Amino acid sequence: MGMGGGNTGGAVSEINVTPLIDVLLVLLIIFMVIVPVTPRGLETLVPQPPKDKQQDQPNDRTIVVQVLSNGAGAPGYKINDTSFNKTELEPKLTEIFATRQEKVMFVKGDKDLDFSKVAEVIDFGHQAGVDNIGLITPRVEAGQ
Repeated sequence: MGMGGGNTGGAVSEINVTPLIDVLLVLLIIFMVIVPVTPRGLETLVPQPPKDKQQDQPNDRTIVVQVLSNGAGAPGYKINDTSFNKTELEPKLTEIFATRQEKVMFVKGDKDLDFSKVAEVIDFGHQAGVDNIGLITPRVEAGQ
């Protein structure tokens, strides 16, 4: 009287696919939820090549502070190719950035220097009110 339809006590050789279909539907729903409907990319700006030769010239408003190794232990400092002592550096930066709208400064250090000397110049920039300070590395200088 079983559901076999007249088989008397024999083994059923058919696979019950109902649980497999349930598992398949659950997996299908999970993958539909995980995969976004519209893929999104990162919103970035790609650097554009210069349009003419005038953009290749350095901007006169760009402030580059160089920390130069002189071999005697105390480094030399330059702001846009003008030499300064360490004590004159912070007041000069304060004077430069007092009237500027965009407060951006770049720091370039020699490869032989300890980074603490470059960090001092970064601190001078922060004390002078500079908002953005960038480091010029050899790769940046080479244009890579």
